Amino acid sequence: MNNYQHIDQQHYLPVFKRFPVTFVRGEGAWLYDENDKAYLDLLAGIAVNALGHNHPKLTEAICSQAQRLMHVSNFFSTPPQALLSKKLSEISGLPRVFLTNSGTESIEGAIKIARKHAFKKGRGHQILTAHRAFHGRTLGALAATAKSGQEAFAPLPEGFKKLDPLWGDDLRRQLDASVAAVLVEPIQGEGGIRFWPEGWLQELQTACHEKQVLLILDEIQTGIGRTGHWFAKDAFGLQPDLMTLAKGLGGGMPVGAVLCSEPVAQSMDYGDHGTTFGGNPLACSAALAVLEVLARPGFLKEVQEKGAAFCQTIERHQAVQINEVRGLGLMIGIELKKEALPVVKELLNQGLVCNATAGNVLRLVPPLTIPKKDWLEAAETIVQTIKNQAFAHA
Repeated sequence: MNNYQHIDQQHYLPVFKRFPVTFVRGEGAWLYDENDKAYLDLLAGIAVNALGHNHPKLTEAICSQAQRLMHVSNFFSTPPQALLSKKLSEISGLPRVFLTNSGTESIEGAIKIARKHAFKKGRGHQILTAHRAFHGRTLGALAATAKSGQEAFAPLPEGFKKLDPLWGDDLRRQLDASVAAVLVEPIQGEGGIRFWPEGWLQELQTACHEKQVLLILDEIQTGIGRTGHWFAKDAFGLQPDLMTLAKGLGGGMPVGAVLCSEPVAQSMDYGDHGTTFGGNPLACSAALAVLEVLARPGFLKEVQEKGAAFCQTIERHQAVQINEVRGLGLMIGIELKKEALPVVKELLNQGLVCNATAGNVLRLVPPLTIPKKDWLEAAETIVQTIKNQAFAHA
């Protein structure tokens, strides 16, 4: 244990199970610890560092803006906030934007907006969410999340029910007048990089429109190029009433967003929602730099190609220890027959950073800029490590 880890254990709230590594700098897709050991970052701060580490476009934008204006408050407009709102509207097709500091704040904002809209329409306040969902850790987001151990934080906000992924009339019967909105992730991240049955998201969107229920897509992990599209909704042919963003939007700077349609936006009045730090010039400048890089010709196509090549590499080995490889773009889950954490620890020893989710799923969400050569070499190392771990515990 180094000195920083000792200080951390003495003073930080013990809510994280940290690995025994202290990172001090990063460059591209690589992280370096206090001994200057290099690690290939396949986690990107949990899908946050979209451009990797120390990207020149992003660092220049942050440094330049910090020298001009960092914060004023939302009593006033600033150029970075106005330009970011415009850009997000253009790439999403959703004309209204509210900027936040994090994903869980974006979820809380979306819930408030949906309930205000339902109130004005004379509908109920229920929010339907999915089994295995994860939407955050503040109380409203936690109430929308499928997670054990919630009784310790009771009473959670009321008005949340689970949606069964049914079809046709069975689906529509769940969308009665008590329901304000359905909140779903287009691909479940913490749930194990899980996809919905083919066509179900489109069926859900149609049903929501028919029943006048708002559709909220949680694109906090899937958005901002992660799947090789601006948003996962584009891959599935969806257009929600509201959408939440964060993680990759700032490339490492804390910034999130709630986007919504004009009819939904018109339900909100002055003072219905607000934020102190959300949409500050520094965070908005970082987000604009990220979006500018992602908009370069061929960038998102390359994300798609790198993801497909990785999955093909894993599948080619036909490792019996692997149940399934799931992914879209650079959001990939390798479902193992056993717990994934021992593999994560061994990969860390070998200089690869990733994590385990849903027990037996190895989650890989690297920087979108990761070089293809490094990425595919990592695939080979991962497969061999999975095989070696299985042999060692046989």
